[in-house]
Amino acid sequence: MALSLAIGSLSFNSPVSMSAARARSVISMQIEPFQDAAVVAAEAEKADKSGAFCYGLPGSIAPFEEFDPFNFLQGKTFEQVRTWREAELAHCRVGMLAAAGFLVQEKFHPLFSGDGGPAIEQIPKLPVFMWFAITVGIGACETLRIQAGWSNPYEPNHVFQKLKDNYVPGDIGFDPLGLKPDDPAEFAEMQTKELQNGRLAMIAAAGFLAQEAVTGQTWGTYWGLPDF
Repeated sequence: MALSLAIGSLSFNSPVSMSAARARSVISMQIEPFQDAAVVAAEAEKADKSGAFCYGLPGSIAPFEEFDPFNFLQGKTFEQVRTWREAELAHCRVGMLAAAGFLVQEKFHPLFSGDGGPAIEQIPKLPVFMWFAITVGIGACETLRIQAGWSNPYEPNHVFQKLKDNYVPGDIGFDPLGLKPDDPAEFAEMQTKELQNGRLAMIAAAGFLAQEAVTGQTWGTYWGLPDF
């Protein structure tokens, strides 16, 4: 994760060779968002006036409805909540990949030969070219996401971490299997499912990290299942 943050920071702040207009055109050709940001903003404003939690955004579900024990949302604008939702979705998706990686990658990794022991101990065993491949891969993904969602830091009156007005948090148009439902209610339900699974995955990944750091063993070995 630290690597992804570092690469994301570099890709966000370093100058690019193409013009801003050309960069926007490249991104627009690659990304077709699923939602209209203006419609989402209007619905959020309407929901806020009606007293809905978190501007009526997906993610509030039993048994922890309206979960905000530290009152982070109190007095926050929709723009600030949008930024937090983008961060939450990014961490949810990384958490799901990380949790799945702990379950699979420690025994199945056809791209390198390091086997056995916690995942963190396998990183030094990677071939050097894999370090560069990982860096480039993370950098490319983060660059695409940042260019799609964040406003240009060189624009006048730019605010740190400001999202584009025409961007919906997490909506980068990625749906290779065509799973997105056409019905808005079903789509909102799927968004909530993604958030719930992502929140659970972040806790799971943290648990894997803590367990392996304390015991020095993979989760399978610790539970008497060394084949896992």
